[in-house]
Formats: sequence, C-alpha cells, structure tokens
Amino acid sequence: MKVLSARDVRRAVPMRTAVRAVREAFRELADGSFVLPPRQVFGDGKVLVMSAYHAPTGTAVVKTIGIALDQVPAIRATVVWTGNGTQLVAEGSSITTLRTGAVVGVATDLLAAADAERLTVIGTGAQAPDQVRAVVAARPIADVVLAGRSAERAERLAQELRAEFPEVRFTAGTEVDAAVADAQIICCATSSATPLFSVDALPEHVHVNAIGAFRPTMRELPRDLLADATTVLVDQREAAMEESGEIIDAVTSGTLTTTALVELGEALTTPPTPSGRTVFKSVGVGCQDWAIAAALEHSLHRVAG
Repeated sequence: MKVLSARDVRRAVPMRTAVRAVREAFRELADGSFVLPPRQVFGDGKVLVMSAYHAPTGTAVVKTIGIALDQVPAIRATVVWTGNGTQLVAEGSSITTLRTGAVVGVATDLLAAADAERLTVIGTGAQAPDQVRAVVAARPIADVVLAGRSAERAERLAQELRAEFPEVRFTAGTEVDAAVADAQIICCATSSATPLFSVDALPEHVHVNAIGAFRPTMRELPRDLLADATTVLVDQREAAMEESGEIIDAVTSGTLTTTALVELGEALTTPPTPSGRTVFKSVGVGCQDWAIAAALEHSLHRVAG
C-alpha cells in the first residue's frame, strides 16, 4: 500500500493530465462503464462519502470528506484507490480541487469561445487556484480578475498566481458586478446561499462555471441565468437534482426542466453548439476522483517501471 501526500499528487498529475483523465472518465460514464452509488451525506453535509467502480478494469475509489466552512482549508479528505494489485491512500483535498478544476476545464473547452482571453473567478478559497489552472489549460487566457470578500486575500492569491503564470495579468478586488461585466468566462467557487450576481450584470456572450454550491440550500447562480442560458450542462442529472441548490430551485419553480439539462458525458459524444450565455453546474461525481487516482497510479507505475 502506498501513502501519498498532496505534493505527491501534484507532482504526478499536472492539470493538463487531469483534464484529459476526467474527460475520458465522463465519456466512459456515458457508456455505462462506471457504477456510481449515491453519495452518502452525514451531519447536514459535514461528512460525505463518495465511491466509484470502473467495471472494465475492476478498479474502485472511495473518498471520505470532512467539510467545515469556518476553517481553512474548508475541505479535508482521504482517497483510497484499489485495483491492479495496488492500493493507494492519498491526501484527498488536493485530488478534490484538482478533479474539480479538471471538470471545469473539460466544460470550458466545450462551451467557451475558442478565443476567450478574459476570466473572472469569484471566490478566493482552496478551489480557486485550480479553477484558474484549468481554464488557462483550456483557453488562451491573458487577463484574470479574482473577486472575493476580502481584498487582502484576493491580492494574496493574485500574487501567488502571478508567480505561476507570469504571462497572465491578474487583478484582485471585491466588486463582483464589476468583475463579471467584461468577462468571457466566469468561475464561481464560493459557499454562497444567495446568487452572486444578477443576470443583467453579465455580458451577452459568456460561459459560467459554478462549482461551489454543493448543498440544496446553496445558490451561486441567479434563476434567470438558468432560464436564459442556451446550454445548461451538468456533470450528472441525478446528482444535480439532489445537491445543486440552483438546479433544484430552477426546476421546482418551473424555470427549467430536467430534460433541458445536458449531461457532460452526453455533450462529449454530441458536442453542443454554444451561443449567448452558457452554464456548467457541477456538484462532483465519483468518476472524477477515480480518474485522478487512476492517473496517479499510472504515473507511479511508469516511474517504478
């Protein structure tokens, strides 16, 4: 059994590798290659257990997650991957942010304008850096606006990312409406219970990723955006209808129908033709964790060989 740290994960699976792995996992999800039991939720979302079984290889992953929104980091997790005569135990928070970034990279590649250069990230917590890394991997980003409740924290994150991406211009601030006004791609990574902006604040052509709201009581996106969007992409309909506050609200109110939701795996098989405003809403599914863990195991096996 191998025990791996967050540094081990990052060293073995860079973002571009993660995006490729997650893209293929969603293709296989659409083909029926995965068994994904419902996520187990304990203590009003304070503890989560996710699992996935990949039938073609007979490999599986189980992740336990502890969430405390008043702590830093807010998410602490452990991932166990089993198969091919190997068992890996890995620090799971790094896998969670990496796979969440990667799925945003996949969705952005499907729906954002090919020449999109301007990105806005709302939220400056643990998920934010991988949101930037993923979108930079998918599009020729030149300008990034980081918007958060704390100007100091936003600027600190901007400084860290400037060192990693010296060719990109980073601006930090706290005014969300100003941050989204000229964006071509927006990533929402907050624990907000109310929409972060109004639909009127958005450009007519923009792609919005929302990954932060993971409970039915949370909402990052306004209802009108889901009504207005030409494509509403989700990682999985069933998961979105159980856990996404925005999707549940929109469907319950009659603003959106479940048949209007496009699953990511389906979109990879039959790509939509994006126009106007598009949305990707992710609550995360187990095949993403499997994809990163499998890439991690492959990297270690390659090094050992």
